[in-house]
Amino acid sequence: MAHDALLLNDIDAYYGDSHVLHRVSLQLGEGRLLGLLGRNGAGKSTCMSVVVGWVPPRRGSITVNGIQTAGRTPEAIAALGVALVPQGRRVFRSLTVHENLVVAARKPRDGSAAPWTIERVCANFPRLRERRDQYAGYLSGGEQQMLAIGRALMGNPRVLLMDEPSEGLAPQIVAEVMATIRQLKQHGLSIVLVEQNAKLVLDLADDIVVLNSGHVALSATADALHRDRIDLYQHLGIF
Repeated sequence: MAHDALLLNDIDAYYGDSHVLHRVSLQLGEGRLLGLLGRNGAGKSTCMSVVVGWVPPRRGSITVNGIQTAGRTPEAIAALGVALVPQGRRVFRSLTVHENLVVAARKPRDGSAAPWTIERVCANFPRLRERRDQYAGYLSGGEQQMLAIGRALMGNPRVLLMDEPSEGLAPQIVAEVMATIRQLKQHGLSIVLVEQNAKLVLDLADDIVVLNSGHVALSATADALHRDRIDLYQHLGIF
């Protein structure tokens, strides 16, 4: 039986006493790209933290490829094939590009015939090959983002979470990163793309979820948004 790659159902999450997510549900189909949109503080990054196990939900369920993950450790969730490209890149600045990739390596769970290796990552990001022995702290912002994506791919994920990958990058580099995300989708990865830039997401996404103050304000396919002429910006609180 086929399963959704990722399913959140009625998730409540807190930071201390602060109720951040309110019965959030979202569904990522296998091989699809879900755009998760919202303004600052809407709860987007918290959703990602819940999925990877950094923030345990107080209510609701999470499944990854049909396996319940709520309550599991981040290490156990990663072993099920979930990888995060975190906001702000968070590369290991004192390690070289090569070392950053090596430490993240994990064999694929499904015996993939074309697993992600250092060679394959560098084929997709030639600049990482050129800077293989350079310390990550000396890379440009765009190069660090490429390294962060490459590091996540070295875990051979089935579900890839990307938190604000365009943040702080020049427009030309943003275009390169988005082209890479499109290629990853074509490789069959199931992707959640967290962004504030709605236009970038609409160019890539199959499905859209908008969060507003920790609530789901809109959930629709990208085709339905266009067909029904839904005003996405009104749901985002942008006029």
